[in-house]
Amino acid sequence: MEYFKNCILKHYADFNGRARRKEYWFFALFQMIAIILVSILGGLVDYILGTAGIVSSVLIVLLSLGLLLPALAVLFRRLHDIGKSGWWIFISLVPCIGSIILLVFMFLDSQPGTNKYGPNPKGV
Repeated sequence: MEYFKNCILKHYADFNGRARRKEYWFFALFQMIAIILVSILGGLVDYILGTAGIVSSVLIVLLSLGLLLPALAVLFRRLHDIGKSGWWIFISLVPCIGSIILLVFMFLDSQPGTNKYGPNPKGV
């Protein structure tokens, strides 16, 4: 939860620096938990009001828009941590293999020491 709060409150749109694997994956985990909880809550409201999925859809879109910048920012910082430019995010646009490559990047260990994006967050 600490990593999620850190990404939202301190690094909401911070595309500079580095993010550890732990920060990235905890953010992704809590983002998915938030989306699932909002989906359930919206589904209950839709069921009670009989609104055929409108409330849950609106809530999910609003949550997703609110989390878009911090999700992109932590992804950029994670790429920086392995020594890649944040622009590597666009590899995901390559059909089939691009998203797999990006996923593999997210599992790679940090570059030891300081790189051009800043000090190793493990040592800070």
